[in-house]
Amino acid sequence: MKIKPMGERILIKQYKKEEKTAGGIYIPESTKEERKEGEVVAVGYYKDGTELPLKPGDKILYGGYSSEDIEIDGEKHIFIDFKDILAKIE
Repeated sequence: MKIKPMGERILIKQYKKEEKTAGGIYIPESTKEERKEGEVVAVGYYKDGTELPLKPGDKILYGGYSSEDIEIDGEKHIFIDFKDILAKIE
């Protein structure tokens, strides 16, 4: 399925939560912290029609509380506003 975000939105695939620590200790579901890190899947456009400065495959950190969760091909994806992107990981 091909999806193109409308406006200043980004579609990302959120990285999965860690199941256990590096030392092998399993983390209970109730204490897992949501990682605000993901990979860009699709990118929208600025209001004037120019491209946003991200491309599919970029790794990002994001913040904010407003997002729309959807499932594509059995995997969780999130639509977020471009203004909620904190950094691009290089």
